[in-house]
Amino acid sequence: MKSEHKIRTADGITLHCDEYGTGDRVILSAQAGFYPEGLQQNLAEQGYHVFCITLRGFAPSSYVTADYGTGWYDRFADDVICAADALGLDRFFYLGASHGAGVGWHLALRHPERVTAFVAVVPGPHSLAEGAMSYRQMLMQGVISAPPPFDPPIEQDEARAARRRKREAWLKNLPEADPREKSIDYGRPLMNLGSEEKLQEALRSIRTPVLILGGAEDPISTPALMTRTAQCLPHCKLVIYSNCGHNIDTDLVEELTGETDRFLKQAVVNGKWYEEVRI
Repeated sequence: MKSEHKIRTADGITLHCDEYGTGDRVILSAQAGFYPEGLQQNLAEQGYHVFCITLRGFAPSSYVTADYGTGWYDRFADDVICAADALGLDRFFYLGASHGAGVGWHLALRHPERVTAFVAVVPGPHSLAEGAMSYRQMLMQGVISAPPPFDPPIEQDEARAARRRKREAWLKNLPEADPREKSIDYGRPLMNLGSEEKLQEALRSIRTPVLILGGAEDPISTPALMTRTAQCLPHCKLVIYSNCGHNIDTDLVEELTGETDRFLKQAVVNGKWYEEVRI
């Protein structure tokens, strides 16, 4: 069962938030949009209390015309805290995929006291040596004619293939984005740090337990990027699946739900990303 919230920020933005499930195991997630049958909704069916916050600038949250430059992700992260405050949540789990995971990096750096654990799905973050423009904006501006294939072909799993077809049909039936959405370039997370070296230094400072989930065939959040990130983070578990790409959170929903559930339960028990060692 889903309910909706409208949350007002200090600068007059209205954030749309969908609520799924009940209870005190709370997950916040923030993205430009949410597929209605993805990882977040499945976690709610497994007993989690999930809040899906649509980022400022994207319907049904308020449109924005301001350009925050390198500060988009800081704004997004602060909006998550605004939503948590409005919902009466002191500490929470955070889960995000792709750009939503980008919000998580900024949360972990700006508000570490609020985030109990972070589930980062295909999270990169991109190397700043590769540039700062998002793939979304490169498409909008014609820098690239098409994105790389996000997912490898599926063989010998018709149910999984049918799930992908259902998602693709849903995407095709979405209304055309408002021009104000199309003009947004939120860039890449942590780009305000200016260099790959400073980005890695920031990652090494994160003490929040992090679970990274990704696909071996992801051309955006590549295994090399995710491995680099895991090597920097002092409290991280990295799980990479073969024959999976960038949309793994709507592809292997049940599998990622199981990994997330085990990780979050352990984080609550002892604040670690692995089971207690007994000698």
